Amino acid sequence: MLTVETRHAIHPDHAKAMDTEALRQNFLGQGLFRDGEIRLIYTHYDRFTLGAAVPNDGELVLDRVDETKTPNFLDRREMGIVNIGESGTVSAAGETWEMAKGDVLYLGRGAGPVTFAGQGRFYIASAPAHESLPHRLVTLADCKEVKLGAVETSNKRTIKMFIHPEVMQSCQLILGYTSLEDGSVWNTMPAHVHDRRMEAYLYWGMAPGARVLHLMGEPTQTRHLFVANEEAAISPTWSIHSGAGIGEYTFIWAMAGDNVDYTDMDLLQPGDLK
Repeated sequence: MLTVETRHAIHPDHAKAMDTEALRQNFLGQGLFRDGEIRLIYTHYDRFTLGAAVPNDGELVLDRVDETKTPNFLDRREMGIVNIGESGTVSAAGETWEMAKGDVLYLGRGAGPVTFAGQGRFYIASAPAHESLPHRLVTLADCKEVKLGAVETSNKRTIKMFIHPEVMQSCQLILGYTSLEDGSVWNTMPAHVHDRRMEAYLYWGMAPGARVLHLMGEPTQTRHLFVANEEAAISPTWSIHSGAGIGEYTFIWAMAGDNVDYTDMDLLQPGDLK
């Protein structure tokens, strides 16, 4: 079963007047991980698409998606897949990849139908691609780790880079995830914006009752979303994206836009925010 929801781009002046319900309707992805289903959100931010496939020990095939108006979803797109569940497999272009929890698979443009199987919980991120690049499975052993933050500022964390120029080549998709150390809560400080790229966060590994207070909005017009486990925050180019959580959590960050320069951002110190 395939369900696709479209999210239109929101101007920052419009966002200033939104109440909590409107902010959640436009910027929060809920109910993505449902047994036996593929659920996608097709956004008008760089045509970035995010979603999930949960085969529940069966098989699910992602093929045609009407929103792209192409015979196959990946005819003009690339895709990153993160397994946040138990072991599973992904098959495409005549190949099958075994994916353990935490592994990331990159599928280049033209990979054709994608089959998800096993007990995996597969997070999907996709962006338009201008060329076809090799498919690649990037395991935890293959990723690049960067440790940032400090205990004193409650943001000691490990960044794992998977679809990233320092690990592999992609067209415009960048993807990895960040885990907080015990006792740390802030996931991205100092906050920042990058007008040349949109971004999405998928929060996971959280206890059922835990929440992340996800900060968004223009730097001088901040807003917030309370986000539960396996929910996603969609971040336009004009919005900050930062947050603090209750208890242990990890977030997958994925970006699409003009470049793949991970450091291309405009930093904001806490005193700059309002």
